[in-house]
Amino acid sequence: MSKIVIAGITQFETVIKVDSIPFDMNRMIHDSPIYVGGGGDAMNEAFALTTLGDQVYFMSVVGQDQNVEVFNPPDFKVHINTDYILPVMKSTPSEIIFFDNDQHQLIFQDLKDIRQAKYDMSMVRPIMAEADLLLVSNANFCRPFIHYALSAGKKIALNMRSYSKEKEKYNADFLENADIIYISDDTIEGDPYEFIDDFTRRYDPEIIILGQGKTGLILYDRDRHVKFHYNSVKTNEVVNSLGAGNALISCFIHYYLETKDSVNAIKNGLLYASYKTGFMRTCEGFLTPEQVEQWRDLIWKTQSVTDMYGVEVPEN
Repeated sequence: MSKIVIAGITQFETVIKVDSIPFDMNRMIHDSPIYVGGGGDAMNEAFALTTLGDQVYFMSVVGQDQNVEVFNPPDFKVHINTDYILPVMKSTPSEIIFFDNDQHQLIFQDLKDIRQAKYDMSMVRPIMAEADLLLVSNANFCRPFIHYALSAGKKIALNMRSYSKEKEKYNADFLENADIIYISDDTIEGDPYEFIDDFTRRYDPEIIILGQGKTGLILYDRDRHVKFHYNSVKTNEVVNSLGAGNALISCFIHYYLETKDSVNAIKNGLLYASYKTGFMRTCEGFLTPEQVEQWRDLIWKTQSVTDMYGVEVPEN
């Protein structure tokens, strides 16, 4: 079991299933599944890592009058610790997500006053001293966490999600200090391997995971001299792919801290993300370690090396 500090956004989500995107705005949509509840990158990571058995310190900010226990759905078997979710904003951020059967998404996000929010760091220093890793998003209130993790000599994992060249300078403190970086390729132009090469030259992280949606991902491991594309795997029927990246980076971190083996960890991360897409809510569908082992045996005892990587490479 690892001790992990998570710092990032918590929000309310309204998730709506529609027939297709774009949809006819002049037509009433009947009988579409709708979910309203808690979500956000940090909350999803907290549920994933708690389900995997890690001790999680979930540090986030919400509205001043917010009852933080609403972020523990009553039908969930896993309960996350909400002691470190601070009600320091005027109101809690929210997001509306439309998705269809082809996994097209239309997202409306209202982050409220989160850019001005500040976290009370007085409680962070003693916790960080005992932690194994900081998993952080690039929200403004998360910037001080980088300093505390560096001061304590802890590994830093950055869940950056989308990338923008124009905004990269605002994320320099995160990128320069992160040991593990997860980025989705949704907004990346050009060759993905060249993108990774450029990143490694400028920031020299230990690990880069470049998510590539349905096609899988690219794993870069500096110390193992690994830079491979891994195909996605099939577990559940896909219902909603939103949140798969949070599941993947969470699972990768759990097994990387446990085994120091990035290839083992990314294989587990791929099946973890695949299984999670079988659920509508972004904060559900997380496997236990026992379930991960069951799925791993099912997938890689029968899958060829070519199917796994998409290229002919030696088996690890």
